[in-house]
Amino acid sequence: MPSEHLTTNEFLSRLTTLFQSRTHSSHGSVYITQKRLSPSSLPALATDTPLPPSSPYPFADLAPPHPLPILVRATDGKSQEDRKDRVKFSTVVQAEELEGFFARYADICKGGMAGLKKRDRSGRKKGKKKGKGGEGEKKKG
Repeated sequence: MPSEHLTTNEFLSRLTTLFQSRTHSSHGSVYITQKRLSPSSLPALATDTPLPPSSPYPFADLAPPHPLPILVRATDGKSQEDRKDRVKFSTVVQAEELEGFFARYADICKGGMAGLKKRDRSGRKKGKKKGKGGEGEKKKG
């Protein structure tokens, strides 16, 4: 079920569209995750020579011989019931492209956060805490 990754430009344009769609609706979430791709998931890196046994690192992926790419995923966070309408996309960013990607990515995320509403806390009761010895608890006496 793996899907094809988008190019970084396509990913950033779709992320902008996703943030705009969340801004125009009354509510919604955008979930973005990032992770380093492991050498085992990259066929080109599978032929690298392993670390020598005298290496201070017990696992080869703790000290890779060259920088590894980053996988960035985005989704609109639809629930299980709305799974067929869920928007999901991802991209793989190579190590040499990271600086330019994250500069554009940060601008898009900042722009997407501008449309957020402040959380309504008016229904929350102030000064009351549950439990013994809480600050809001009245003392008898």
